[in-house]
Amino acid sequence: MNLIFFSRREGRARHINLAHPVTVGAVGALALGVLGIAFVLGLELGQRSGKAFSRGDTTHWSQVVSAQQAEIAEMKNALQERVDALSMRMGEVNGRMIRLDALGKRLTEMANIDSREFNFDAAPPAGGPEDGEGGVAAQIPDLTNLLTDLEERVDLRGAQLVALENVLIARQLREQIHPEGRPVRQGFISSYFGSRQDPFTGHGAFHKGLDFASQAGAEVVAVAAGVVTWSGERSGYGNLVEINHGNGYVTRYGHNSRVLVAVGDTVQRGDAIAQVGSTGRSTGPHVHFEVLRQGRQVDPLTFIGR
Repeated sequence: MNLIFFSRREGRARHINLAHPVTVGAVGALALGVLGIAFVLGLELGQRSGKAFSRGDTTHWSQVVSAQQAEIAEMKNALQERVDALSMRMGEVNGRMIRLDALGKRLTEMANIDSREFNFDAAPPAGGPEDGEGGVAAQIPDLTNLLTDLEERVDLRGAQLVALENVLIARQLREQIHPEGRPVRQGFISSYFGSRQDPFTGHGAFHKGLDFASQAGAEVVAVAAGVVTWSGERSGYGNLVEINHGNGYVTRYGHNSRVLVAVGDTVQRGDAIAQVGSTGRSTGPHVHFEVLRQGRQVDPLTFIGR
């Protein structure tokens, strides 16, 4: 390939052969020079532009990043505080549940409920078909509301259990203080309540209690819980023990050879309070047993069973 150009000074045309090696080398060198100059100019402009960016925008973006980091740190702290608060509340609820479990076990024992029927050590059975829609994961606000609802339910159940405990205690107390059973573990009824012939005079008389014949020295036991209001000798009764059970009930145990309790002592049903004897107005070893309701003797047979 040839290039033709005219020279005014010389007045004639000149030919340049581009295929000639010398020409190719010259053109390549010229192209490289142009590219080098463009590269240097671009690098200089880039450096100047970078210097302008670092001076103008770097500070701004650094401040933005710092502000975002501070905001993230604040959000993390706030979230951690809420998690800590939820953890504390969960601990409190767990403590209440432990107390409720203990109270429930005690009520189960008080009510004589079979542990296999109502076991506080096991989670209550639950179930049902799976929801095909899946569900949504709980968020912290949802958990807070659920925890508040759980606390209210726990408090309500606690109040209900305490009320139930009071009812059971009152029932047990009534059962404990209500005269029931025999004053001796072995023996038989030798004289009943009501009209009879006096064993000493043979005349008609009213017997205000039951007589239980038993072996001398055998234990005399309380038929209900109460407080001893008399312990010692009393006219006609010999050595007498009297127990006030509250609710208007009093029991008396007479003719004992020895008393085992003192005035003011608290006794429970079945506690030994004396020993069978024949002191006072008696014809042989036995216990004269009386039940008083609102200050009047009533037939003890209705309290001891047959």
